[in-house]
Amino acid sequence: MAPASDAPTPPASGAAPGDRADEVRDCLRAVVDPELGDTIVDLGMVRDVRIDGGDVVVDVALTIAACPLRSQIERDVVSHVQSLDWVRSVEVHTAAMDADERAAVMARARWKAREDAPETAVSASTRVLAIASGKGGVGKSSVTVNLAVALAARGLVVGVLDADIWGFSVPRLLGMEGDVEARAGKMVPLERRIGAGTLRVLSMGFLADEEQAIMWRGLVLNRAVQQFLQDAHWGDLDYLLIDLPPGTGDIQMGLARLLPRTELLVVTTPPVAAQKVAARAADMARRGYLRVAGVIENMSDFTCEHGTTYALFGAGGGARLAHSLGVPLVGSIPLHPDLAAGGDAGVPVAMDAGGGELAAVFAALARVVAEDVAPIVDVQGCSARLMERVEAAVARGDAEAN
Repeated sequence: MAPASDAPTPPASGAAPGDRADEVRDCLRAVVDPELGDTIVDLGMVRDVRIDGGDVVVDVALTIAACPLRSQIERDVVSHVQSLDWVRSVEVHTAAMDADERAAVMARARWKAREDAPETAVSASTRVLAIASGKGGVGKSSVTVNLAVALAARGLVVGVLDADIWGFSVPRLLGMEGDVEARAGKMVPLERRIGAGTLRVLSMGFLADEEQAIMWRGLVLNRAVQQFLQDAHWGDLDYLLIDLPPGTGDIQMGLARLLPRTELLVVTTPPVAAQKVAARAADMARRGYLRVAGVIENMSDFTCEHGTTYALFGAGGGARLAHSLGVPLVGSIPLHPDLAAGGDAGVPVAMDAGGGELAAVFAALARVVAEDVAPIVDVQGCSARLMERVEAAVARGDAEAN
């Protein structure tokens, strides 16, 4: 910092030091953190601005001490503050944020990404439900497929996106195979009629051999999901069900950015350990400003051929998780060998026209989803009613004026 004179330089044009600090902060709104995509002022990274005559000291808090963008941010701060005509020198002091500051800045960054979400091929009226779990082996994909079939059986058009790029299983579970065709440079989902309804399905399983390992990570994974959402002819869907990979990784975070209106259904099994892990998936969703719509408990109990019921994996995990999250328990699915057998044969149990036990369970699950948890909203109807109210209010105003 350049040495100050014996007497501080008086504020130009009678401006008070406080006014000059605000001027510096306003100037710093032009400095954007390239990684977080927002200004360092709005992100709360500017801790303090101190002014001594024409000398300015700016305290900047970085997310981590070894932030790779530190030098660039420092240069940008100096450059922008020096553009003010009364500034003689600029000094930047950097420090690492504490845990609370870091949580706040990441929340702001996630909200910013949500607001700037890119366009997708999924219509605005589609209810988007991501089926998530904290860990593998809880039957998440089986739940996704059978819930989709049960919704389609209600006469709905249901899309199924297999976003488990590494562990895709939806094609086998649905008994669907074939090549994904392109129309006007976009993928055309494979279709299957379910009673009066329709399934439209996209999966990496249609593009790669079932036994071929997909060795992708990070941006490549996100790009694959992005293509399934943006470069596909989904058409008008009532629901889009997304089978997420287990955990809280790149695909989950990318989905929050691409489709911020996504709602989560969290699948868990009864044990406390599974419940605790599943809670992390819900926490990830809420940190990305996604609504957690409800909990589905799978493998809840087993009834033997003599009619005796056994809680082989414990009891109450789904209800406990739903209570802790403040969301409804959408349904419980019993442990039954037919569920796995149907998936292996490519005939989901929800398709059982004879009305078997599991078919009835998924039909009830679909009813709760469609009527209570995530009902289809008639956007056009809502807009029409809103316009009617606006027109009526204007008419009343005109009448009162006359």
